[in-house]
Amino acid sequence: MSSTKIVRERIWSRLKDVALPDSRFHTNFAEVIPDFVGSEQATDRLVAEPFYEKGGYAFITPDNCLVDLRRRMLLAGKAMVVSTYGIYRGFRLLEPAMVPKGAELYAAWLDGLEHFGRPITLAEIAARGRFDFMVTGASAVSLDGVRFGKGHGFFDLEWGMFTDIGIVDEATPVAAVVHDVQVVEDKLYPSPTDIIVDLIATPSRLIRVERRAPRPRGIKWELLDPEQIAATPPLRELQETRGQKSA
Repeated sequence: MSSTKIVRERIWSRLKDVALPDSRFHTNFAEVIPDFVGSEQATDRLVAEPFYEKGGYAFITPDNCLVDLRRRMLLAGKAMVVSTYGIYRGFRLLEPAMVPKGAELYAAWLDGLEHFGRPITLAEIAARGRFDFMVTGASAVSLDGVRFGKGHGFFDLEWGMFTDIGIVDEATPVAAVVHDVQVVEDKLYPSPTDIIVDLIATPSRLIRVERRAPRPRGIKWELLDPEQIAATPPLRELQETRGQKSA
């Protein structure tokens, strides 16, 4: 068993005590990154950061622990791009003007995102320009910023696409919102596609990470199988744009 899998399963056993069950996946952490007790306090720490206060447009993952962040962004007049589950239907754009006053919490849930948001292509995302910041949940994250999710690599794939179209880079703030039990002291070694986060917000603290290596860039097409590309519309779009051919 890999060290990453060992850490992930150890964290999942602790997470059951603080996780809030998902309406579809319950506490199956292989399928969902859950909300947790104290996520609002973790979000408090994140929204106090200058990059959040100044930024008006961001990429936010669809993780349940980020519902409160998405709600607050709508109330603060900030727009966001959110991926659909598994990126199977690409990305959706959610802007405050799309949401009736008082419906911000519903719009922050994934069903509400589907109702109020609209699909957005990778080309449209590129045309809108840079993200001011990115925020993700995680299954676990180390003190030196190595994060991993459910085991599918979606966030790393999204980062690869966004670097490929030039809207994120070394200067883009990347934050993770997790419970304290999801922060591990183990030394984790990132793979060539892993994104090191700059900040880790938990209910009890804000951890700033010193970046020690350049971030990866672009899609590693050789690591993807044709079935995954076929099932991911933005990858197909990028492949067609770049003239790539799957194996």
